[in-house]
Amino acid sequence: MAVPFPDPASETDPAARLLAEAAPGDNVPPLSVSQLSAAIKRTVEDGFARVRVRGELSGAKRAASGHFYAALKDDNALIDMVMWKGQAARLAFRPEDGIEVIATGKLTTYPGRSKYQLVVDTLEVAGEGALMLLFEKLKARLGEEGLFDQDSKQPLPRLPRVIGVVTSPTGAVIRDILHRLADRFPMHVIVWPVLVQGDGAAAQVANAIRGFDAIAPGGPVPRPDLVIVARGGGSIEDLWAFNEEVVVRALADCRIPTISAVGHETDTTLADYAADRRAPTPTAAAEMAVPVRAELQELLLQRAGRMIAAANRHQALAGERLTALARHLPRREALYAPQRQRLDDSGDRLDRSQRHRLAVIAERLATRSGALRPSLLARRWDRDRARIEGLGRLLDSLDPRALLSRGYAMVRDTGGAIVTTAAKAEQAGHLWLQFADGEVPVQVAGGDAAPPLPAAAKPARKPSPDAPKRGQGELF
Repeated sequence: MAVPFPDPASETDPAARLLAEAAPGDNVPPLSVSQLSAAIKRTVEDGFARVRVRGELSGAKRAASGHFYAALKDDNALIDMVMWKGQAARLAFRPEDGIEVIATGKLTTYPGRSKYQLVVDTLEVAGEGALMLLFEKLKARLGEEGLFDQDSKQPLPRLPRVIGVVTSPTGAVIRDILHRLADRFPMHVIVWPVLVQGDGAAAQVANAIRGFDAIAPGGPVPRPDLVIVARGGGSIEDLWAFNEEVVVRALADCRIPTISAVGHETDTTLADYAADRRAPTPTAAAEMAVPVRAELQELLLQRAGRMIAAANRHQALAGERLTALARHLPRREALYAPQRQRLDDSGDRLDRSQRHRLAVIAERLATRSGALRPSLLARRWDRDRARIEGLGRLLDSLDPRALLSRGYAMVRDTGGAIVTTAAKAEQAGHLWLQFADGEVPVQVAGGDAAPPLPAAAKPARKPSPDAPKRGQGELF
């Protein structure tokens, strides 16, 4: 069924006009959307240039750019907020949903979505109750990661030689620690000075812990055997740097055993859960770190006395046991008697054996000495002497000097060699003739006068009659 269009409105009805026309007496020109948005923005920013708003965080998130976005809400309203990267990087805590905060900044609009939002400069936790809620949330989250597990705790060294202390260098805490260590057991202490509250305190404490852990053993700066993180008492806000995640992670990652001594006995921080041991006060941390030297010396003396007494007692018992055993041993004479008898028997057998051997040797000598008669020895002597005399006569007959005495001569060249043929004589040219009574130089026909013989080759002069005869071997 067709529905008819309504009748055109009367020209006298302004709301039914098709074209926009200025009404008589109207001097307000139409604004663009951008103009209206800009006007609203100026009005809002001028009227709320500086505001402090208290509310609960909701939808908290940090963008990749570093900006922080969230909403502040209460039971009846909600307002968006943004914190730019520079201000967000300086936050003293990690904002999370459900935390009541006080945001300080200015109200502005976002024309692109026709929204208004709070641009925050500073963000603070609203009171200790909110801080405790933030504390519990952070504790639960880090605990789920295992940063507080007891199984990962390291035992403290019995007697550390170097102790590192992370604290303020000007407060009473470091004086209390050094004084207590000096009273109990003086040690080498290295202080890493840090801020213990306020802006940058958490980063300095974390850097100090990691700095001690990074010291290499055997370097110019000794590596601590124990690290104490200490601060005096204060409110939860004063101690908040030791609840920061960066400090907790540095303590949990430290390979050196650590003691947390932050605040008084009733104060508790997340550093206490992350450290290997918690001390109620800095002075108590020093007492945990080292024993009392006098007590150790007394203990050593007691144990030395016990050791000496035990040794003496053991020696006395051993002596008594030896005496008791000695009573059951046979007498010395009874032990020696069989050996002495065996020695006597062996001596008798040795004596008889020697006498028998001497008798056998004497009999053998007597048997062989009978063949050694003087007549046999003289006969052997005469035979050997006759043989030697025959050899002497043969030697005399072979002596060339005997031939020289019968008119023969020995011919030598100028080098002293014996010349045995005429051809060698002609070739030599100059010769020496040796007679029984001396030498005479001669010249082969056509040659020059004979030069003198060399000293080494010159033949010997005629020997004296008393000189001993030479053997045949001297001719060669």
